[in-house]
Amino acid sequence: MADAKIKRRGILLVLSSPSGAGKTTITRALVARDRTLKMSISVTTRARRPREVEGRHYYFVTRDAFDSLVAKGELLEHAVVFGNCYGTPRQPVMRALDAGTDIISDVDWQGTQQLAANVRDDLVSVFILPPSMTALRRRLQTRAQDSRQVVAARMAKSSDEMSHWAEYDYVVVNRELEQSVREVRAILEAERKRRERQIGLADFVNRLRSGR
Repeated sequence: MADAKIKRRGILLVLSSPSGAGKTTITRALVARDRTLKMSISVTTRARRPREVEGRHYYFVTRDAFDSLVAKGELLEHAVVFGNCYGTPRQPVMRALDAGTDIISDVDWQGTQQLAANVRDDLVSVFILPPSMTALRRRLQTRAQDSRQVVAARMAKSSDEMSHWAEYDYVVVNRELEQSVREVRAILEAERKRRERQIGLADFVNRLRSGR
């Protein structure tokens, strides 16, 4: 009975990495294996790719609509990446956290900095590193989503992106996907048990000590 009164505020788990290092793949694997973990749906101005579904992968909006969201303060974070705008809607995330639901998102270092400024107490950040630059290039080429020029641009930017690793709470080297998923999941489980996240824990302990 007493244990039922311990509640927990939700966690905003953020994964970042250079393009191709695995943050999106790890994110999707975590959501698939944990029904209590919900994906944050970002808004973006980039064109929809084949098989992407509106409202499931992204909310695709015009630049004018995106600028309006920024002006109204309706985004927790936003950034321009390779000429396209991305942002995290404020209200859905905050409602979920208030309800004790954990949210996962894959954003770049710019977005993570803004989230840290806006929701630091709720944020758990993980930076995903590739095992080598050769592996990173191979992954970018293998996924066949971008032209040679875009792959070259992503590789050129990766060094700058990786320079922000020290700003994150945790760092995982993605040598093998399954191991990386297990490591990030372990981080999430540990963060869920943090003393300060468990609302009502002090009252619960006091009742135990009083013999109730």
